[in-house]
Amino acid sequence: MKLISAALLSFILAPPAMAAVNDALNDHILPGYAGFAEATEDLAQTAREDCRAKALKPSFHTAFDAWMPVADLRLGPSETGALSIAFWPDSRGFTPRTLGRFIAEEDAVAGDVDGYADVSIAARGLFALEMLVFDSEFSGYARGSYTCQLVETIAADLDRQANALATAWKTAYADTLNTAGEAGNATYLTEEEAVRAIYTQTLSSLEFTADRRLGAPMGTFDRPHPTRAEARRSQRSLRNAILAAEAARDLASALVEWDLPETDAALDHVHETATRIEDPAFQDVTDPQARLRVEVLQQAIRSLNEAIQIEVGARLGIAPGFNSQDGD
Repeated sequence: MKLISAALLSFILAPPAMAAVNDALNDHILPGYAGFAEATEDLAQTAREDCRAKALKPSFHTAFDAWMPVADLRLGPSETGALSIAFWPDSRGFTPRTLGRFIAEEDAVAGDVDGYADVSIAARGLFALEMLVFDSEFSGYARGSYTCQLVETIAADLDRQANALATAWKTAYADTLNTAGEAGNATYLTEEEAVRAIYTQTLSSLEFTADRRLGAPMGTFDRPHPTRAEARRSQRSLRNAILAAEAARDLASALVEWDLPETDAALDHVHETATRIEDPAFQDVTDPQARLRVEVLQQAIRSLNEAIQIEVGARLGIAPGFNSQDGD
């Protein structure tokens, strides 16, 4: 009877592993990649109709918003596929240098969508588009110009990448996760490994947001680095941090069948602290009070991480405090 009771309690505390994986895939991951592919298709179509900066900005923001629910996933095809979609941080300035060289030399690759897949990842994806569309050194281009053609090609290349990633997840890697523990699956030897792999992504995302999205522009008190803020040119730095936090909460929630009151409260606190930040691009972190407000948001992100570890990780049998960067 004791053994039966223990088994029943274990079942109550944690949902069947494959149900958790299936819910995470169907409720969050696969719709996320499909939504991003749909948004990039609209972006590419807009660029074909009018590739000037003013015309592209709304579609750019829609595509970036669609990217954020899956932006920090580094599983399967996303381990490498995400790099050329969102090349950041770029601490050495590869993106402006590469794009500047293309424009100065009028490199023929701007007219070759197929060949563009072979260029440096620094000149591809969302951040390359952001540079051309939002940076004053690039964004004044006219219709019919070389830069306009380059923008159109980058948008088309981004759409291809988004579709390839969505297809790879839907047709191959989702099955890899869903068949964890079955014979022939060398990636996940047990069902629990698949759950842990997905769960790990939520914590890794929150750590990245706290350490890089917020920590990079803050730097130190004596040496802040506002130019290191993610997507600062498009004024998306704060927006991306919030969307990443929401995505982490949603992915964690998809893994379980119980309510997450502490996690939800922590996310509410993230939203509350974010409203106090005046500059959405974090360019005012050179001011001590402004920096403090970003630091408070950073602490709120870390509190969200802790809440997920307690309400999700512990009940899934993953001890709080494990290193999410290990991927196991």
